[in-house]
Amino acid sequence: MSDLDPKDELVTHLPALRAFALSLTRNRATADDMIQDTVLKAWSNMDKFEPGTKMRAWLFTILRNNYYSSRRKLSREVADIDNAFSDSLSVKPDHDGRLQMMDFKVAFAQLADEHREALILIGASGFSYDDAAEMCGVASGTMKSRVNRARSKLTELLQLDDDDVLELTDSATMAVVGSPNIPS
Repeated sequence: MSDLDPKDELVTHLPALRAFALSLTRNRATADDMIQDTVLKAWSNMDKFEPGTKMRAWLFTILRNNYYSSRRKLSREVADIDNAFSDSLSVKPDHDGRLQMMDFKVAFAQLADEHREALILIGASGFSYDDAAEMCGVASGTMKSRVNRARSKLTELLQLDDDDVLELTDSATMAVVGSPNIPS
């Protein structure tokens, strides 16, 4: 049992902690990080230390638990050299899609009724040209022509070139505008 205040006694165990951390990690920088984490946890939880018990054992337990927790965490992490994996997980900001969606809605509203109807039936609802033509009481070729003219008009209204891509998040909307220069 020590007569020192627990916070003062903590400092006296740093050399032993460092030796223990080095033996576990075999890396000076990692060992120093482990010691820092251990001291921080011990300091902030000093009220949980029971006077009369061995401070060194308590600190070594904290250090050991930190070490094994970090090892478990490392086993779940994936090595990502040159950010190859994380770059594939990136997400484009939502605001671009919302702005383009607003532009699309304005352009879609400018289409003739039969063109909007054709795009909704074929693209968004997924009906075949024959089924959509039957619903509208027109020939299948007429329905194909309406869809083609509607998509061409949308491309014109949205001022899209052959290389432009319209980035919308709604799959039904993407199906409506699906054409060679607008991904479906």
